[in-house]
Amino acid sequence: MLSTTRIKLYGTERCHKTRYYKTFLENLNLKYQFLDVETNEDFAVELRGLYENRKLNFPTITIGEKKLRNPSERELLKWLNKLK
Repeated sequence: MLSTTRIKLYGTERCHKTRYYKTFLENLNLKYQFLDVETNEDFAVELRGLYENRKLNFPTITIGEKKLRNPSERELLKWLNKLK
């Protein structure tokens, strides 16, 4: 099983795409860390640090060192399968 630190989901509870990814990961029984960039400034700073433009580009999923911004289901599955 993947550890929670390997998969991070940056987003907000009110974002429909963030909610989609939360459900997607949960349906696959994957552990992940949800970082709400709206309620926690430290998470917002961490997300800004992933992008040169320093913007809050969410939803963003990181899988290890790989960064995916609003990925397609196919792209996300491709990177998740590489962790197995």
